[in-house]
Formats: sequence, C-alpha cells, structure tokens
Amino acid sequence: MKKSLKILITASEMSPYAKVGGLGDVSASLSAALQKLGHDVRVVIPRYRCIDLQKCTARIALKSMGVWMGDRQEWCMVYQTMSGGKVPVYFVEHSLFFDRDGLYHDQNMHDYDDNPLRFAFFSRAALQLCKDIGFKPDVVHCNDWQTALVSAYLKVWHWNDPLLGSAASLLTIHNAAYQGIYPKSNYDYIGLGWQNFTENIFESYDKVNFLKGGIHFADMVTAVSPAFANEIRGPGGGFGLAPYLNDKGEKVRGILNGIDYEEWNPQTDTFLPVNYSANELEGKKKCKRHLQKLFCLKKDPKVALIGTVGRFVHQKGFHLVRNIIEGVLDNMHVQFVILGSGESDLQEFFHHLPARYSGKAGSYIGFDNERAHLIEAGCDFFLMPSLFEPCGLNQMYSLRYGTLPIVRATGGLDDTVENYNEYTGSGNGFKFGESSESALYYTIGWAVSTYYDRPEHIKKMILDGMKRDFSWETSAKKYVDAYRAAIENKKEIDSYKPYYR
Repeated sequence: MKKSLKILITASEMSPYAKVGGLGDVSASLSAALQKLGHDVRVVIPRYRCIDLQKCTARIALKSMGVWMGDRQEWCMVYQTMSGGKVPVYFVEHSLFFDRDGLYHDQNMHDYDDNPLRFAFFSRAALQLCKDIGFKPDVVHCNDWQTALVSAYLKVWHWNDPLLGSAASLLTIHNAAYQGIYPKSNYDYIGLGWQNFTENIFESYDKVNFLKGGIHFADMVTAVSPAFANEIRGPGGGFGLAPYLNDKGEKVRGILNGIDYEEWNPQTDTFLPVNYSANELEGKKKCKRHLQKLFCLKKDPKVALIGTVGRFVHQKGFHLVRNIIEGVLDNMHVQFVILGSGESDLQEFFHHLPARYSGKAGSYIGFDNERAHLIEAGCDFFLMPSLFEPCGLNQMYSLRYGTLPIVRATGGLDDTVENYNEYTGSGNGFKFGESSESALYYTIGWAVSTYYDRPEHIKKMILDGMKRDFSWETSAKKYVDAYRAAIENKKEIDSYKPYYR
C-alpha cells in the first residue's frame, strides 16, 4: 500500500473565505477530498480584508514571521482555522498587501499595480510558513500565476533545505489567459536571479511572466480538464505558452475538476424552497415557480426558462448574449434570468433588460449565493457561451440539478456535456462550436424547439444528466497520481541538479 502524502496547497482563493471564481471552490473541495483519502493536507491563502477572523474562529499560528524578498525582509502574521472539510487553513496577514476591498483589483476592475509584489511575497511566505511550523510537504500544489512562483522558489532557494529540499511542485493552470505579466522593475524584489530572466524561463517581451516561469520550474503541470490541456498545447494555444508546455512533454496532464455534492445537491440544498431528486422532480417545478416570483417573471410553469450566472467578461461570451438576447426574447417563447457582475457596459445592459421585457427577463447585478442555487434548480436551461472555458463548474452543477446546459464546445464544457442527438434522444445538453452570435442564437432555438416539440427527449436528457458523477473523489485520486509522478520527476531532476542560483 502506498504511503499517504503530505500536501501543501497554495492558492489565492478558497471558499468560503475569499472567492472570485472557480479556484476558490477547487481549493476547498479538492483539499477536503484529499483529506478523506487519508492524506495530510494544508492550505495557505492570503488574509484579505473580507476574511472575518472571528467568524472563521481563526487563532494566531505565528505572531511574527519574517520573509526575505529581494534585499529586505517582510514581516507578517499567520492565523489558522479548520475548514468545513476538516483541513487546516492558514491565512497570511500583511496589511500593506492584503487589507483591501478586492482580491486582485479595485471596485473599477483595475488591477492593483503592486500585484507582482503582493503575490511574490505570498508565494515565498507560504514556504516560510512550512519552515516555521515544521511541516515537511512531499508536494506543494501551486495554482495559476498568483502562486506559480512557489515552484521556482523551491528550486532556486530551497533545493538543499532540510525541510523543503525534497518537496516536489505541481502547478495547476486554471486559466492560461491570465499569466501575471508585469514590468521587470519588480524582478529584484521577486529575488529569483537575473540569470533566470531569459526567454525560456521568466522573460516575456522584456517583462516578467509569473506563469511561464512557474511552468518551467514545476515538476508537474496540470490543466483543469483534458480538453483544455490539449487546447493550450495546440498550435497558437495557451496564449503564447504552448511551446513551453510542449517542452514539458508528459509532465503536462489534464484533470477534470470535480464538484462538491455536499453543497450542490438538489436533494439537500438548503437554499432551495423545495428539494427534489431524479426520482421525484415535482420539487423542481416548485423551484421554477419560486424563481419566477423572485425575478418578477410571469408565473408560467410551461414556458422555457433560460438562466445564466457568471462574470461579465469577454472570455465568458456575455457580449454575444447581449447582442442576441433581445432577438431571443422577441422571437421565442422563453423567459431569461441572469446573475453576475463585471464590465460596466454589460452590467448596465443586463440591469436595464427587465424594464424592456417586463415579465420575460430578470437580472441581479452582483453575486448572491441563494439566487445562484435557485437559478440552477429553477431553470430549464443554463447558458454558458464561453469563448474558452478551462473547466467550468456551472455546467456540472446544472446537470446535477436537471437543468440542461447550452454551451460552446470548448475545454471542460466539451468534456462534460454530451450533445443532444434528436434521433435517439441521447445526450445531456446542447453544444455549438463557432463562437458567433448566429451559432449561439440558433443553438438556443434548437434547445427551445426541443423543449416544446420533443418533451420526452428533454426528460430523458434531464435524467441522464442527474445521474452523471462529477464528484471530487475521482478527480482527487487523479491528483494523487499526478503528485506521485511529480515526486518521481523531482527525483530525476535531483539526480543531476540543474539548479538556478
């Protein structure tokens, strides 16, 4: 029997403490699943202003911790709590860097200018924490550009460290579009040696690229779905990172994210007015009625109700939705609800949409967890027209709740949604390939016509989707395999020690 592993997960988000996107869910759910498999897991995130230490029942773990950055030492405090999944979670507190309203940007969606300093410090602090509390990880799991430097710090500064020298690194790419590219004037503070500021490592058009450097130093790289792993290594893929990912060879894998069925389960969901299951769908009809009331829609149990939840950014395809939704509402017998926030022009458009389509459209600008759960439960279709989607979670939530996804066939959406076959009635959703307004419009029309003309197929698809298993247990086992592979890769590298000091 293989021994259990000691795993340190470094991330910039973790639900429920601080969350902007899917990374927060992954950090919480994966760590809990790994713990259930018998591994010793710890998670480290920054202590942002939004984290209420008293509410989290956090205690002081380290009153003072020194972290060397460039030619100076930064000082911080560390707090510890226990997650709902019984995983120790550490909050690194540095008021100058993290005591702000936003995690990455201000209220106007402008990135903080000192982001490279903030997350370089946090990456180094996560490793210093291990030294100060005596935790000797077998593998350190980094996530996206914010903690990609961890893999570099392990190789450059801790290669002969008694506690960290044997630790392997695994870097997960959740979104290759965000790479952490900043002016090279920050590089002295980062402290990874100008000999590593080269085209193959950190340099990118005379700037420093966090994710690129992290990929170079990582012992294993994973992407959050098999399709996304292939896309970012394909011609022109990875937003410029494809050549460097391909240089890693078999050290790149795609592992589909799972979802937390303790939170996302229509049979037990406390946010729903009525619970239901695949064997008893009457409760879903009541959730639809409640959703219509909440969003001031006409109460009609038979109308096709389409919903969506997300960030109003270009990647998510909401500009396509904006350009076609009035045509959908004018020409199809449907209702539409949307929840989200982001780019100001999209916020304004969707905020005013209900006034133009009273009783047919509803919107909520911002985020509300109860509304998000109710949209998943009460809608007939869930819309995800992403230009690219590394994994996506909402389509898996939707399938669990008997809400059929309408998605673009990209990344994890393509991996998890089986396209409807109108001859056999098989499938669990509706997919389109071309990222265009016409493709989106006609795929919505295809789904709506199926809803009215072939209801027996809709029911078959609902039951198929609700039976699919996207639990974290399967994905967590694949991560354990990847951790063990990273450890073996680290041993291979150690045999000739090409360190970069």
